[in-house]
Amino acid sequence: MRAPAQQGRLADGRLHLHDGPIDLIIEAFGETSAVEAAYVAAWRRFTSVLDELCAELPLLRADPSAGSPAPLGPVARRMAAAVAPFRARRFLTPMAAVAGAVAEEILEAMTSGRRLTRAYVNNGGDIALHLGPGETFSVGMVDRPDRPSLFGRATIGAADRVRGVATSGWRGRSFSLGFADAVTVLAVSAAVADAASTLIANAVDISSHRAIKRAPARDLDPQSDLGVGRVTVAVGQLTSDEVERALASGAAEAELWRSLGLIEAAALRLGEETRLVGACGSPYASGVRAVSPRNEAKARYAVG
Repeated sequence: MRAPAQQGRLADGRLHLHDGPIDLIIEAFGETSAVEAAYVAAWRRFTSVLDELCAELPLLRADPSAGSPAPLGPVARRMAAAVAPFRARRFLTPMAAVAGAVAEEILEAMTSGRRLTRAYVNNGGDIALHLGPGETFSVGMVDRPDRPSLFGRATIGAADRVRGVATSGWRGRSFSLGFADAVTVLAVSAAVADAASTLIANAVDISSHRAIKRAPARDLDPQSDLGVGRVTVAVGQLTSDEVERALASGAAEAELWRSLGLIEAAALRLGEETRLVGACGSPYASGVRAVSPRNEAKARYAVG
């Protein structure tokens, strides 16, 4: 029997919710009564999310073919809807959107019937955003999820389409077929950003290279939805040309999804190199920039 879900407050007042693999950092802004009511609603909704997902886990890990039944739970339905537009061109199961979909579900519970000026739910770096009129969020982008520091920052305004941010990479919580250190995606929702960042990170790759060590996903996790797919477990020394080729491959994938209207922008990071897609000439151009080492935030993901 697993431990029950837990809630607590961080020293700065943010809400922390934890249940098994789900770990949320939540912050809301507005009148005190509205904020506290939003935190109560977040906790109330959160307590059953993991059980709902576990009940449909075999379906969510399977290839959603035409004959597959539709998921029943609200979070599971968000997951399936988020990956559906990508599936015409790439293999993807609903699990690719699980973190973003959970963040969205909790944010909806918080904002339903309440007037909050701003709010976010951060699920391990996959973030769902709520922005009232005239409000903005500044979102930090990490270069390595396992050793977090910021390599840039994007500013998102209420008038922008972006309401979700997600980051994937071979060093993160989930497996990757590529070897990007981090791919951060801005999209209309957190679940869509989650799915897209997975695919773009997979594409940061070059043909077989002895510096890249891979293993079948099921050898690392027998229940992985990637099965015998070979995922990255170590990255050795790469030349500058190899880094450039890998980033170009990932950027081409990001451009595809941007051209189809599925993402707004992406930042791809490998080593000390960064490739931006959709930032120049977009509403995020002034917000995506280098961060000086002296001012780096030592947090997995910074939102403010």
